Amino acid sequence: MTEAIKKLQEERTGLFADLYRGKTPRRVPIRGGLTTEAAIEYAGMDIKEAQWHSEKMIDVMRYAAERIPTDVAPVRPHTLRNPYKYQLLGGKTIVMNEEGYAQHPEIHGLEPGEYPQFIEDPYKCMLETILPRLYDGLNQSPVQNALNLAKAYKMHSDQAAQGIAQAAQVNEEFGFATAPPGGFTEAPYDFMADFIRSFSGTSKDIRRHPRELLAACEAVTPIMINQGLGPVRTVDARCFLPLHMAPFLNMKQFEKFYWPTFKKTIEALTDAGMGVDLFVEQDWTRYLDFLRELPGRIVMRFEFGDPKQIKEKLGDRHIIAGLYPIGLLKTESKEKCIDKAKELLDICAPGGGFIFDLDKDILSMSSANIDNLIAVQEYVREHGAY
Repeated sequence: MTEAIKKLQEERTGLFADLYRGKTPRRVPIRGGLTTEAAIEYAGMDIKEAQWHSEKMIDVMRYAAERIPTDVAPVRPHTLRNPYKYQLLGGKTIVMNEEGYAQHPEIHGLEPGEYPQFIEDPYKCMLETILPRLYDGLNQSPVQNALNLAKAYKMHSDQAAQGIAQAAQVNEEFGFATAPPGGFTEAPYDFMADFIRSFSGTSKDIRRHPRELLAACEAVTPIMINQGLGPVRTVDARCFLPLHMAPFLNMKQFEKFYWPTFKKTIEALTDAGMGVDLFVEQDWTRYLDFLRELPGRIVMRFEFGDPKQIKEKLGDRHIIAGLYPIGLLKTESKEKCIDKAKELLDICAPGGGFIFDLDKDILSMSSANIDNLIAVQEYVREHGAY
């Protein structure tokens, strides 16, 4: 690493460190990039073929890093769902479509009548009942289950180590901001709605089995907390939570089923000293006052919402990100795309507490014009100084 790159990395890392500590940084930090699948396509590679050869990802990451002017690497290796792991386990939870994109079927591993055993010991129930239903490779003889799990774990560990090394190399080459290892977890209700009972299952259970669903959310809360705690306890180490289900609930349901265990999870993470990053999916306008109650300087990346209202409700307490619609990058001129960036800067940047980011990562080259993205980010870099 040259002295110039080292200085650039220190400056970029400092932008986020200041934000997390309630200070106004020198300029607005810039995030916003591509999913791994989109980055593979951007680099001119075949998505289906490249996903089977993770050693090629370093070239994919470099290609995007050379072109997209963000302060953090525009491609993160953890977005890649390596197909080897799911093939080894006979997974039903993630499947690859004909184009090579990972999809999430509507599937569940727990039946309504099995709530009591799940509530009594959710970890045991997941190991003995749920996982064998979701993964054919874990529904064999005990010996074969162990062999399949060992192979998949080895593959997962090797791929994770390779991805971390590739990301570190790209950060060093291009001077991107760095952070200590963080964590990942979910709100307990979201966890139940993913592969335990599914979206449709929880939507039925909230009316047919409300006591059981509520008790299940409470039972998995310690697991969600433990899963989110990373090896480093500092605000620079961020625990990421994607928030799924709240917009599909009415206010009474949210207050009873979603909020209490979600808040408890966040409080435990921040009490442990970790930083928290939320991806606030869909429209959370009804719940902004609840989000304000959460402790710590939380990064809240919003998909939808009124920037003025969000800034007014949360800007003095949390860090706002997102809200830039990737749809504009596909349909509008470069000038109109820049105008939207200027609007967001004018609303959200004053006083600090703002990261310029897209409302969601770019999923494919058909969903955005990358030239417009580059123009927008260059504008923010030039005009986002405090």
